Amino acid sequence: MHQCVPWPLLLLTLSLQRLTSLSTVQSRMHNEAVLIPGDIVLGGLFPVHEKGGGPTACGPNIYHRGVQRLEAMLFAVDQINRKDDILPGITLGVHILDTCGRDTYALNQSLHFVRASLSNIDISVLECADKSTPRVKKTASAGPIFGVIGGSYSSVSLQRPAHPIIFRFDYFARTVPPDTFQSIALVDVVKSANWSYVSTVYSEGSYGEYGIEVFTREATERNVCIAAALKVPSAADDKVFDDIIQRLSKKPNARAIVLFTRAEDARGILEAARRSNLSQPFQWLASDGWGRQSKLIEGLEEEAEGAITVELQSENIPGFDSYMESLTPETNRRNPWFGEYWEEVFGCTLRRNTAIYERFGSQVGWKTGTGNQSYLICPSGLRLSTSGYEQESKVQFVVDAVYAFALALSKLRHDLCGRHEGLCLSMANYDRGAFYKNYLLNVSFTVIGHYFADAAGSEVKFDEHGDGLARYEILNFRKGTNNNGANGYHYRVVGKWYNSLDIRTEEMVWARGTKDIPISACSLPCEPGMIKKQQGDTCCWVCDQCEAYEYVYDEHTCVDCGPGFWPHPDKRGCYQLPINHIRWSSAFAIVPAVISCLGIVATLAVACLLFHHRDTPVVRASGRELTVILLAGVLVCYLNTFVLLATPTTATCVLQRFGVGVSFSAVYGALLTKTNRIARIFDSASRSAVRPRYISPTSQVCIAAALIAFQKERDTDCFFSTPEVVLTLVWMIIEPPGTRHSYPDRRQVILKCNIQDMSFLFSQLYNALLILISTVYAVKTRKIPENFNESKFIGFTMYTTCIIWLAFVPIYFGTGNAHETQITTLCVAISLSASVTLVCLYSPKVYIIVFQPDKNIRGKTIPHFVYSDECNVDQVMRCRNDVKDSLMERGISLTLMPFFVKATSRALEQYPQLNAWLDEEAQQLQLLDNHNIGIAMDTSDGLVVPNIKNVQNLSVFAIAQELNRLQECGSKATTFTLSNIGVIGGTFMKPVIVPPQVIIGAFGKARKLPRFDDEGNVIPANIMSISWSADHRIVDGVTVARFSNLWKYYVENPMHLLICP
Repeated sequence: MHQCVPWPLLLLTLSLQRLTSLSTVQSRMHNEAVLIPGDIVLGGLFPVHEKGGGPTACGPNIYHRGVQRLEAMLFAVDQINRKDDILPGITLGVHILDTCGRDTYALNQSLHFVRASLSNIDISVLECADKSTPRVKKTASAGPIFGVIGGSYSSVSLQRPAHPIIFRFDYFARTVPPDTFQSIALVDVVKSANWSYVSTVYSEGSYGEYGIEVFTREATERNVCIAAALKVPSAADDKVFDDIIQRLSKKPNARAIVLFTRAEDARGILEAARRSNLSQPFQWLASDGWGRQSKLIEGLEEEAEGAITVELQSENIPGFDSYMESLTPETNRRNPWFGEYWEEVFGCTLRRNTAIYERFGSQVGWKTGTGNQSYLICPSGLRLSTSGYEQESKVQFVVDAVYAFALALSKLRHDLCGRHEGLCLSMANYDRGAFYKNYLLNVSFTVIGHYFADAAGSEVKFDEHGDGLARYEILNFRKGTNNNGANGYHYRVVGKWYNSLDIRTEEMVWARGTKDIPISACSLPCEPGMIKKQQGDTCCWVCDQCEAYEYVYDEHTCVDCGPGFWPHPDKRGCYQLPINHIRWSSAFAIVPAVISCLGIVATLAVACLLFHHRDTPVVRASGRELTVILLAGVLVCYLNTFVLLATPTTATCVLQRFGVGVSFSAVYGALLTKTNRIARIFDSASRSAVRPRYISPTSQVCIAAALIAFQKERDTDCFFSTPEVVLTLVWMIIEPPGTRHSYPDRRQVILKCNIQDMSFLFSQLYNALLILISTVYAVKTRKIPENFNESKFIGFTMYTTCIIWLAFVPIYFGTGNAHETQITTLCVAISLSASVTLVCLYSPKVYIIVFQPDKNIRGKTIPHFVYSDECNVDQVMRCRNDVKDSLMERGISLTLMPFFVKATSRALEQYPQLNAWLDEEAQQLQLLDNHNIGIAMDTSDGLVVPNIKNVQNLSVFAIAQELNRLQECGSKATTFTLSNIGVIGGTFMKPVIVPPQVIIGAFGKARKLPRFDDEGNVIPANIMSISWSADHRIVDGVTVARFSNLWKYYVENPMHLLICP
């Protein structure tokens, strides 16, 4: 069951602008009211007078707009009472009081309505003398007050649900929206102008304080800062307003000023702005306290130009202007304040008030007609139409409020009373709370469209909170042609707000008539790539540049894009940098590629040439097997260029690690094997006739292969090994092959193999060791015979290689940040190393093969050295002559040659290393047991070298017998060769070794020459020159000299040859 609620507590409040009133005498102001009797009485609260100063509730001045709104309520009640279709048989009455723009005074005035309801007479206890039913006389104070219509208790409109009136009255509705929406609309305007730093000025009281509170909260949420928030006291004077302007000027960056003030406060601020003579004007943005009032800015148009104001969207009520223009103090007796309004509008005094003014004028500050007092009597012909009257914008909402009550009551009467006309008992006793919820809040209509002909109006309805629809117009005060075609200052509608802002900024005029939107920001927006460093207010900052590699994460934070990324030009994000590697079209790739291609062609040409002449002495002497390994290593060196220049992948990175290491190991391992063999051959030959180990082709290949996979170097009896392939495999485990991104600087991303520079350096230490050892051996063998196989050229190769790598290392590490230069340097260094090896080692061979094929014979390739001496053959000649004749009888022709052959065999017994064969291809020295001595002979078929086998077992005479048949003997298995140039008259020759022998002897013609005997006498002697040519790889000069001396001993003492076979 609904609880019965007293009708006076049912309030319908509308949004009204500040209403002022002029009170003639304070006592009269407190007691005056508009009272019109009716079946149902609607209360009215309007600020007719301005707020008084100090303890005085009401001021002396009339608020013109308040009078219009009061008359609008009377006008609407008159219209409804004249209509039979709304409340037939029911008359509406009014009880209107003045609030004087004060909340507390308005609340006190509302108690009149409560007392009126409580003082209603209970007719059930009354009895009439004529026995008729008692009736209450219809007066405004006696009738039930269904509700109160009026403005806010403050001097400005009440539009917020948190206002005390809601707590004082249980049922509260209004035809206008709360100020919350107006505050949001103001924030939307601020944001549309891109303002982030504004100051606020608000009037003391609920209107200004709550309105600016909502504005501040909404602005803060939308990143708008409040530079200064200044309150205008209720009794503000010029000094207060001047102080406000000065304080606003201390925030020069906050050019936009938001005003949530009463009209008189807004005017006071404009006047103070004019007095301060601002060089840079403020941009005003005002609430509906300013709205579209012309009187507010009268005389202050220049200061107000460009102002933006908010006003509730409303329409003029048809007929109301005619109603107002028809009113005069004489015809409008029901409004006790209309006379004061009339006097203030026309600036005159009504004749009926002259006595009052003369009596009380000095107390309230009026001028009278005596002494200094004077007044103008109002003429009788005055009308409001001649005073510049304009319908106030809130009149519509007063009419809407009255019609809302009337239509809700009409629906209630229809539901409860049926066809019964007038106020039935059920309607009179109906629960007021139910009426509010079930009828009043459900009203929906268009007053102007339905009840005023030929006019369009907006819909009137309430939400669940009792608030009306929020519709605002955005006005721009400007100079120019108005809608009526007249020039001058006027308000122009430039936008609307209905849940969202729709504004035409391009049509607006700003402060002092400028077309450009003024800047109202504590700090200007930061340029792209800069962030805000907060200083004081949240909207005040200094701009700090992000680093080149950072992007703006938010307005306060720079964030590193990270390796491989770079910010966009606007610094709002990052993009992935292009991944660079050497392109084949780059000069850094073309140059090393061309060098490598030339090297590959040269290597293949040399290989083909050597293969074609593989059986020639030059090729065989260089070691064909090692040549294959060495040329393969050189070829891989050249091919490494293309692996290094290729786009890095896991496969190419694996090839790089193996390719560079293995190719160098192959080249320098083979060279080390060669130099080591040479050094060991000469070292062994100088100490003994025992052939050194591991000099055969198979051994050399094994050693070279071991050096590629495992370094195995022998120095005398010392062995040590370092795994190259194993080292590379371990390296791959520790540092897995693959690709990585290198960042020499933040703008570059280089795709490289996952090889650190120091790792690469350590991986080449083994090859550096091979180069170093090879160089040491090259130095050790530098003094061997000039024509010895490759020794000089290997030495030159190693010296040049060391120079190349000594220059390469600092260049490689010095260009670590220049990837292309580094790779190109590495490619060129590898190619140069291979080219030095190819040119230094094989150009002499190629030259001989191509241009001097006559030197490509076996003898020419042996490093000869010649030992010459002379021998006295007197004794051997006498011995031969003693037995020559006897041997001739036996058919044996005995010459000196058998003695020479036998002497050679006897000397070889002491020096067996000279009776040897050198297998150049196998690099093996074979010591022979049999002395198969060949004799160079001139025959009809040319020079032949038949041999006498097993000379060590033959006597001189047996050797002589063999000489008779030498032409029929073969030359195979000859171990030592003798040549006698003396038979044809020669005295001296340089014999050429017949491979595979290691030594050859030659004899000249025996000549009778003077010589000294043991006693110093000159005697004739048969002297023969002897020459020994030996292979310096096997035999040294001392050995040959000793052998020659022993041979001479046997020749000069032939009896030793005859005694022993």
